[in-house]
Amino acid sequence: MNNLDASSVDLPPAAPTGHAAADVHLVATFNGMRDELVSTLMYLVGNRDDAQEAAQEAFLKCWRARATVGSIDNLRAWIFRVALNAARDVQRSAWNRRSRPFSGDQNMLTGRDEAPSAVLEDRENLELLRRAILGLRDEEKEVFLLRQNGNLTYEEIAVIRRAPVGTVKTQMRSALAKLRRTLGPTPELS
Repeated sequence: MNNLDASSVDLPPAAPTGHAAADVHLVATFNGMRDELVSTLMYLVGNRDDAQEAAQEAFLKCWRARATVGSIDNLRAWIFRVALNAARDVQRSAWNRRSRPFSGDQNMLTGRDEAPSAVLEDRENLELLRRAILGLRDEEKEVFLLRQNGNLTYEEIAVIRRAPVGTVKTQMRSALAKLRRTLGPTPELS
């Protein structure tokens, strides 16, 4: 019989448990939705720098409250709520009240295989869409972006916005109607 000394056996690392698992889950979820979160925040705060700042602040707020992650039913919706609040804080701060125009060029990545005319047309269409979205009332813009960019249900948006589901649906219908009037009917806005 061979007796093995426990110190000579290489065991696989243990899977995270308890708080460590919740921490890993929070970071993985946040990282998985970061691009769509920043994209949504850009429309709310007006530029990429402030959106990045709001996203970073949202992560810090989520991290500080990570002990509650296990009791949260919808982590994505919770992160969006925290991010929207962080975006509002960024908008209210005196430092960020100075005007920074929203420029699509800072966010455009063009493919090498596309014809220049197609790239130009895509940029023009994207700029028209941005202007149309920026022309929405704040609550319409928020609901539209959470639904389109965040892929959240009306019920999740209602929880985030602390509003009745019917109100959220009405705001979405209003946003879509305004966008259709501005842009014309498109399959993406159906």
